[in-house]
Amino acid sequence: MAEVKKTKKPVKKAKTADPKASSIDFATQEMLARAQKLGVETVFDRAVTMKPCNIGNQGTCCKNCGMGPCRLPLPKDYEEASDERKGLCGATANTIAARNFLRMIAAGCAAHSDHGRSVAEVFMSAARKETDAYKIKDERKLRELAPHLGVATTVEVDGEILDRDKDEIALEVAEKALAEWGKAEGELSFLKRAPGPRYDIWTKQGVKPRNIDREIVDIMHRTHMGVDQDYKNLMKQGARAALADGWGGSMLATELQDILFGTPYPLVSEANLGVMKEDMVNIIIHGHEPVLSEVIVEVAQTKEMIDYAKEKGAKGIQLSGICCTANEILQRHGVPFAGTFLQQELAITTGACDAMVVDVQCVFQSLANVAKCFHTKLITTHPMARMEQENVVHVEFDEHYALEDAKKIVRMAIDNFQNRGTDVMIPKQKAPLVAGFSVESVEYHLGGTFRGSYYTLNDNIINGRIRGVAGVVGCNNARAKHNEAHIAVVKELIKNDVIVLTTGCNAIACAMEGLLTPESAKVFCGPGLSEVCETVGIPPVLSLGSCVDNSRILLAATEVVKAGGLGNDLSDLPAAGSAPEWMSEKAISIGQYFVSSGVYTVFGTVFPAAGAPVFQRHLFEDMEQMYGGKWDFENDPIKHAHKMIAHIDAKRKALGIDKARERVLMDMADRQAIEA
Repeated sequence: MAEVKKTKKPVKKAKTADPKASSIDFATQEMLARAQKLGVETVFDRAVTMKPCNIGNQGTCCKNCGMGPCRLPLPKDYEEASDERKGLCGATANTIAARNFLRMIAAGCAAHSDHGRSVAEVFMSAARKETDAYKIKDERKLRELAPHLGVATTVEVDGEILDRDKDEIALEVAEKALAEWGKAEGELSFLKRAPGPRYDIWTKQGVKPRNIDREIVDIMHRTHMGVDQDYKNLMKQGARAALADGWGGSMLATELQDILFGTPYPLVSEANLGVMKEDMVNIIIHGHEPVLSEVIVEVAQTKEMIDYAKEKGAKGIQLSGICCTANEILQRHGVPFAGTFLQQELAITTGACDAMVVDVQCVFQSLANVAKCFHTKLITTHPMARMEQENVVHVEFDEHYALEDAKKIVRMAIDNFQNRGTDVMIPKQKAPLVAGFSVESVEYHLGGTFRGSYYTLNDNIINGRIRGVAGVVGCNNARAKHNEAHIAVVKELIKNDVIVLTTGCNAIACAMEGLLTPESAKVFCGPGLSEVCETVGIPPVLSLGSCVDNSRILLAATEVVKAGGLGNDLSDLPAAGSAPEWMSEKAISIGQYFVSSGVYTVFGTVFPAAGAPVFQRHLFEDMEQMYGGKWDFENDPIKHAHKMIAHIDAKRKALGIDKARERVLMDMADRQAIEA
């Protein structure tokens, strides 16, 4: 009998992503091609090999108990009247989608609010003088914020009103701020910062948050198997928890960070992987909480560390950032952006990253695998965010020893410079930017130190030079072409005279595209917005910071209402929100607190309620009657932008400012008549 030869099956080559189809950014394309050449797998490749779950995307897969997962796909011949889809417990598609939506809000609120809690704890340490690393940098803002937390800034002594001591105020602010997470009665203090009519709507709808932690726990309880089974009642709690994020945890994080680290004012920097330098120690800071990165910035600029880097053969130290920590250290120190969420692996792939320091949120576990292929030290710093891989170094942050921790980390990066190989490839692409806008700095730009007011902005909206305002925010999503929707939406808006406020990875994407410079207004804007930007000296896209800094958009919008002429509530404004490439649960929480605050909000990529049309209609239609704001979805970026523009135009018409007005030259008699 002839011997049968066994042949080996050919090894199937893993699919890889097409660099040009994966991103509009040339640096990203270049680094993705390099990673593939070196056999380094990235998120772009995994997005090709791992297909998404359509049922999960639609929000109708329930795994909240051990009998599931219960998967309820939307039938092609769907009819509302005959929808009999149920899980094992009898939960309908609407109940399942609402529960999943709420759990995303809870996770997003928890992430932002824990960030805020960490800042509040560091603020308390600074107020108690327990640390030398942190001090009150913006006393003016401390005194302005204190009354919103019920803290007096003056005291009466022998009939004379005197200013209270700064340290006394700071300690009481810290105590009141920390109480917002768990006070036993009352409501969140910052709710009263909203316009009066908005506060009345929250009261009428019964959605005023009691404290931050309770609203998150409430969601986890009511979405447990067999508890709340009414999608409308579920979303009432969703609105309450989202407001606890936007007007609670996130707003506290932003305000306390400004007091501790300084309120941002415009500064110049650069963006993209090209900011890294071959002859310097490259430290990339990635994550979301700035409490340690602030000190790393300080330490890296000391003569001691720069001299140490030179001893090791480097010319100095180059810091850069990824994700929201990047936004934090950019807006206060001018530290450049290295890239967005989807570029984190590619920063290491350059071969020039000596250390990547990460804290919490949006950090790929795959960074450890990529770091193995190079010399990069991957350093985790947060007690709740460690990695299982052996090559990851953990330096646990403690605010009481922040300077020591920062010095240890910077020294590790410098020591690692000598281990860098010769195969270094840093893309040349980088773009200039102007960032660091805040509620206070925008007001200053509109009128200077003594005449700063949002009235100038309102006046230009009323006269039609500015059509309206858009908040375009959010993450990147590997299921979409990197940065394409971000840039297309923003360019379409500014072309139509809509000024854009941006945060998070959208801000980084816009920076990489050159949209965060005043000069870009002449190239990309309509004539009205271009004229305003040239006159005031601002970009058409204003970067307001990290994802917790979306609270700046809420407060800026409140200032617009106060300035007058554009209605009495946030829902009256010719304004809209957008997250073109969202992926994070935080984005759902942000979206809901914008909707609950009266803002029309459009998402791209996917919408996690599409599998439950009745529930989705509640979000897309009913909420407008309840809150004056509503959700919407559009994946095509141009249509996405024009949905926002149509909403802005409808609001202009409702305000009676939809028709162009003649510019009238006023003489002295006309001016005196106005003053009278």
